[in-house]
Amino acid sequence: MATPHGIGGAWGLGVLLGVGLGVGLGLTAGPHDAPSSVYLSSWAVLVAEGQRDAGLLAQRYGLICVGQGLGCTLDQGTLMGTHIVPTTLLPTQVLWFEQQTVKIRAKRSINVVPTDPWFPKQWYMNNDISPDLNILSAWSKGFTGRGVVLSILDDGIEKDHPDLAPNYDPLASYDFNSNDPDPQPRYDTWGENRHGTRCAGEAAAVANNGICGAGIAYNAKIGGVRMLDGPITDIVEARSLSLQPQHIHIYSASWGPLDDGRHVDGPGVLAMKAFHNGITKGRGGLGSIFIWASGNGGINYDNCNCDGYTNSIYTLTVGSAFASGRQPRYSEPCASTLTTTYSSSVSSQAQIVTTDLHHHCTDRHAGSSASAPLAAGMIALALEANPALTWRDVQHLVVRASRPAHLQAEDWAVNGVGRKVSHYYGYGLLDAALLVELAQAWAGTRPQMRCSIKALHTPRNIGSKLTIPADTSSCSGTTRSILSLEHVQVQLSLSYSRRGDLQITLRSPMGTTSTLVTVRPYDTSQQGYKDWTFMSTHFWDEDPNGTWTLMLENKGDAYNTGGLWGDEPTHTVLHSLPSLPPVCLPSDCCLPGHSPCKSPVSMGAALWGLPPSPIEGIADPTASSPTSTSKEVGWGHVDTTQCCVLSLPPPGVLTSFILHLHGTDEDMMARHFSAPTMGECTKRDAQGACTGESIPHHALGQQGMMLSAPGGPTSPLTPPSLHRVQWLLLCPSRLLLVLLPPPLLWPHHAHIPYLHPLPSLLLHVPGQLSQQLHLLPCCTSL
Repeated sequence: MATPHGIGGAWGLGVLLGVGLGVGLGLTAGPHDAPSSVYLSSWAVLVAEGQRDAGLLAQRYGLICVGQGLGCTLDQGTLMGTHIVPTTLLPTQVLWFEQQTVKIRAKRSINVVPTDPWFPKQWYMNNDISPDLNILSAWSKGFTGRGVVLSILDDGIEKDHPDLAPNYDPLASYDFNSNDPDPQPRYDTWGENRHGTRCAGEAAAVANNGICGAGIAYNAKIGGVRMLDGPITDIVEARSLSLQPQHIHIYSASWGPLDDGRHVDGPGVLAMKAFHNGITKGRGGLGSIFIWASGNGGINYDNCNCDGYTNSIYTLTVGSAFASGRQPRYSEPCASTLTTTYSSSVSSQAQIVTTDLHHHCTDRHAGSSASAPLAAGMIALALEANPALTWRDVQHLVVRASRPAHLQAEDWAVNGVGRKVSHYYGYGLLDAALLVELAQAWAGTRPQMRCSIKALHTPRNIGSKLTIPADTSSCSGTTRSILSLEHVQVQLSLSYSRRGDLQITLRSPMGTTSTLVTVRPYDTSQQGYKDWTFMSTHFWDEDPNGTWTLMLENKGDAYNTGGLWGDEPTHTVLHSLPSLPPVCLPSDCCLPGHSPCKSPVSMGAALWGLPPSPIEGIADPTASSPTSTSKEVGWGHVDTTQCCVLSLPPPGVLTSFILHLHGTDEDMMARHFSAPTMGECTKRDAQGACTGESIPHHALGQQGMMLSAPGGPTSPLTPPSLHRVQWLLLCPSRLLLVLLPPPLLWPHHAHIPYLHPLPSLLLHVPGQLSQQLHLLPCCTSL
């Protein structure tokens, strides 16, 4: 209603408190065909007197004074009442009055819960469990993947599936098995080529169309590459990884070498070049995003650091967890795994809902294959929130948006900057809402720095255990200087009589220990590791300066032998072999390129992996068959017709141990961008807003502060002398930090002052006090 003549300025009405509102009898249409009005027996009255006089009038006539409106002068007041008609007041006192009606007003927010019939089955994103992947909260912020293009590298995609067709992108698709642009899968009786279609639906199935469920990035464009349904070559892989790098933002792959616990294999020369071109030139120089499933070889004791796709610094490796927080039997431990999403295993468990062949839906998708496309969809939301993110920015954000939450593993450890990390889960369960929040505020990472240290030049026997230090002082104060680590690689060349018995770990100067490869009992190979590169993400944001320690340990038979080759092999090592067992091992003990051995002495020379040079009485290393000569070499008579001849490249081609450090010259822990982690949401409304929260029980913010389990302490804390106790209270809407001298008896939080809204408060906690932080239960009286 327009302001009556003679009343200047805008004004508003307050809320009627403590007065029942009766419904009037009249119904009438409002202006401009508005819905019929319901009249109430309450009135609004504007009087000319000052606030004091308005209060007296309200008291006299049984009205409630709701105060002055916005912009009112002091000689105006507003009254509301339910029992009188305002005309009973003196006309000179009343400037305006109006009987109140019920107005229809709609919230201008999006109902983020999809109407798809199978969405209630999508337990990992519909808040049926706590915590889920927090997809609804990300959607409620307006991010659905719009403007982002994903491609599934697999066995094809059913492009005409009604839940995929509206989002299908032909430019993000190709068939490299048949060399044509149509990625439609080959159909057979068993549905063998359903894998790619299922992965595509997880990431970008259409929402609110009455079909199946919803993809995480349901407004993104989705394509598919058919490359696994035929002979797979280095060329096929390279072409798939290089498809339309200026158009495709995210490539998702749920495949790799055999997960049998025996193989050590990775991309070829061309595929490696495709990875490098992707991160340097893709997306206009921001870098293509390659998402990779960690593998299903856990049941075979496999380790995904023996997979050259998952242990590449250019890929973002995703692990799996059950809804219960347990690790699946198929889950592979791996130092290169960065984050985790949900999946499932046996048919008795709720599995992943997605699209299936022949225009069908399925709720039986499982394995680590299902985890990677979920992460790809979540990262699509982050790219919509901030399209300027580089491939390294995305990995930084994933580290910070992953939470240990309820994930169960015995190997959780706290790294040098206070983050919890696991070989099974990386940094934890990926949170979509936190990911997009951080993406919105993220400032680009400074250029990548790399420093490589050649830590070993001469051959070394491994024995039962070998420890090798690597000093990084040569990296300090140079153009290669790194303040905050990202990826750490260990490049090794060694021989071993049974490769699977060798466990390799790396310890950083800040004390973090990462297992590069675990024991693999089915790996009986004698090939060792030839110029193989392991990778770990466990040192993220640590300071690399100091001494690193590589440890190689025999976890199998005491008769295992082997050694690191060194980059300058020489015959003199033949005279420094340790004592050998009195009997020869079986003839299959020899490495590839060796002939079977029977003589203990000749066997030892080969099995210790010490590269012989072409000296008198020893065969040429390039020979592929035994020599017929024999000669005294100081160890007694050596029958070289039965000697295992080791084939090695010339000196300098391979190096035993090189440590590669990747990172930035910025102190990433000093960034003031990260919001502390909120409590887990246990219930959301139709708009995705949280209506119930549990007590957080995981690391808080980028400082990695460790909190106690829900429930808080029950006894006084006795800290070291001269230190004050730091008690932390984390509620759904506020964060309270108190510094009180000991002893502090429970509970003493009733008088804690409100300090700052949670989303914008960054805490800095001295490391020596990190064990004195405790979580107190939320108190409604606050």
